[in-house]
Amino acid sequence: MRIFKKNTLSLCVQASIFAGVASISTSVIAADEVIKEKVTGIEVIQVTARKRVENVQEVPVAVTALQGDTLDAYSSSAMDIRFLNAKIPSLSVESSFGRTFPRFYMRGLGNSDFDLNASQPVSLVVDGVVQENPILKGFPAFDLERIEVLGGPQGTLFGRNTPAGLVKFDSAKPTQDLDGFVSLSYGSKNTTDLRGAVGFGLTDNLSTRVSLLRQDRDNYIDNKAPGFEQDDVLGGYTDQAMRIQFLYEGDGFNALFNYHARDLDGKPVAFYANGIESGSNSLVDNFSRDTVYHDSASRSTQQVETEGASFNLDFDLGDYTVTSITGYESLEFFSRADVDGGYGCNGFGCPPDFEPSGPGIINLSSETADGIPEHSQLTQELRLTSNFDGNFNFQAGVFYFYEDLTIESFAYDALFSGGTQSGYVIQEQETTAWAVFSSVDYSFTEKTSVTVGLRYSDDEKDYNNERTQSPLAFFGAPNYAAGAVSTDDSHVSWDVSVSHKYTNDINLYARVADTFRAPSIQGRSLFAFDDGISVADSETIISYEAGIKSDILDNMGRINASVFYYAMDDQQLTSVGGDSNTAKLLNANETTGYGFEIDSQFVLNENWLVTANASYNHTELSDNSLSVPVCASCTVTSPVNGAGQAIVDGNSLPHAPEWIFNFTARYNVEIADGEFYAYTDWSYRDEISFFLYNSVEFTGKSLFEGGLRTGYTWGGDDKDYEVALFVRNLTDEQQAIGAVDFTNNAAIVNEERFIGAEFKVNFF
Repeated sequence: MRIFKKNTLSLCVQASIFAGVASISTSVIAADEVIKEKVTGIEVIQVTARKRVENVQEVPVAVTALQGDTLDAYSSSAMDIRFLNAKIPSLSVESSFGRTFPRFYMRGLGNSDFDLNASQPVSLVVDGVVQENPILKGFPAFDLERIEVLGGPQGTLFGRNTPAGLVKFDSAKPTQDLDGFVSLSYGSKNTTDLRGAVGFGLTDNLSTRVSLLRQDRDNYIDNKAPGFEQDDVLGGYTDQAMRIQFLYEGDGFNALFNYHARDLDGKPVAFYANGIESGSNSLVDNFSRDTVYHDSASRSTQQVETEGASFNLDFDLGDYTVTSITGYESLEFFSRADVDGGYGCNGFGCPPDFEPSGPGIINLSSETADGIPEHSQLTQELRLTSNFDGNFNFQAGVFYFYEDLTIESFAYDALFSGGTQSGYVIQEQETTAWAVFSSVDYSFTEKTSVTVGLRYSDDEKDYNNERTQSPLAFFGAPNYAAGAVSTDDSHVSWDVSVSHKYTNDINLYARVADTFRAPSIQGRSLFAFDDGISVADSETIISYEAGIKSDILDNMGRINASVFYYAMDDQQLTSVGGDSNTAKLLNANETTGYGFEIDSQFVLNENWLVTANASYNHTELSDNSLSVPVCASCTVTSPVNGAGQAIVDGNSLPHAPEWIFNFTARYNVEIADGEFYAYTDWSYRDEISFFLYNSVEFTGKSLFEGGLRTGYTWGGDDKDYEVALFVRNLTDEQQAIGAVDFTNNAAIVNEERFIGAEFKVNFF
């Protein structure tokens, strides 16, 4: 695999890099937009949650921002984007693919679907461009200015597929000043994490920034299945990514070009057959993360190539600013895994008298792969923003989205033919969406203001699939099946928020918002007797929220809190797995949720900074007609109907913990010519259900993980240096965080304790 595909765009970008470096100017002019300023006590954090640069304390939306030391500590140990799990109130992140395809859950709302055209109710926007496909959402987090997490519906400014919230990544931007860094860490499992960035002025008006990442880990998981023994066969990866930006700043005109690419060559997440003890939700005795019993481990692979570019143009017309954001993304993906997590087959879905098998009973031998051989996404936003000095301001714009996606699904015969292909399906989906939107801000007084937003969205999908080989042909399933379906829907999203400055340091707000998630289509034809197509209609949500944002103790403390309630109609759900090895889209009549979030920071003195966050979320499905297939080997606790399916009415949503807590503390003290620091962070996530139905085995235990980072920084000539030691999952917590239910009680487990060291140089 190659980090750069040799197409015209890639070649032009690389040529620009060399030309830019060759013409570097010695002129140094401060040109970057200031996004935060140092003050005595708590920092003033500027965010762009409403597509304007604003003080986070004055935005009438629940926003949590990660940056600086906290962001660096969380992403230590070559972590992928899943490091965000439980680090922010009401936010959970998990994946059954490993370092790609993250699934976000906000305030209990998410999507556990693992199909490659799955939509999610939590949107990811990177540098102003929405990342729609779940593989794009796994792009590594490096050289970022900040991460913003917005809770609740964000449909007015950010569009469809945001009913639960939004995660927003903003990269460090170019400046005229020469600055950058290089860091290298080494840790457990022979893991290395190399990062670097450099920015400088090319001319008086043009600057650039180049950011690079390379993360490596050796395979460390041994395969002990009889006849398939092999050491160090799973767990490793080489993950490379880069970003180059060019910023032009003229009189009344700014232009930012961003090119980025990723190349991942590694292994998929490891599945552990019957890793969960029957009749409990504990891992089996003598469980080891470093050992699997697979009959196809040697064939497991995961490969991802992505690249994209964006143009962000700003025209300053005095009282108005015109903004154009053009984005293009593309990807190629292939992942093959031993999904049953074991070897052989001796359950009810197996060939007669097939022995040996294990660990435990393997009900279905499943070695499958999914790929995206072709993909392209094009987005365009054009926005007019007012810059009036008075009480009235507005934004208005248009948005266009187009995606063309091809998916291939494969099945393999691991029992009799050593992994020969036994099934094949191709899917094609084309999505076209457009919208017009506006948002108006009006200040009634110096203390009280209102914001009203409105957006009209239109969404169309055309889908077809074709199966030419069925892995169930020996059961009578036809090799050939094909189907097609189209969806078309529109919706008017709106929001109204009121903000009141109670004092100079206390802001109160209330917000009501409505939006939708566009229709979804799935085509699980591989293990179906027909075309396997299911459609979920649009889901709609109305959310009520009130909050307080306060700076206290003479700016030495900050407490932000919010309470919310939402009602969602026709929530899109996925019945994943079950004993039939199928998945199907569903709509639930109604889903309700309520809870609260608290985000706080305190400067105890010149040496100590602490943060403490908490959230509570209660979710409940209301649909007495909704039932789903259940697992083959687990103990179901939901009511079961006459068809053997679980009734999910009254259940909480999957991967929706009621409680999330996190705490950080940083201590620093000057020693000699430098500074010693120690940083610790701890997060708690309450127990969760892995699937729509409730069961003993697939109720994930609460997860409590902590980290520690300690180091020393000192300055030199135009450079700062840092050496650090760090530990992630300090207590070596070990438990199932996900599962595969259609074959056996197969487990996905959390990352084990990681110990490492890092050296970093900042230059300026």
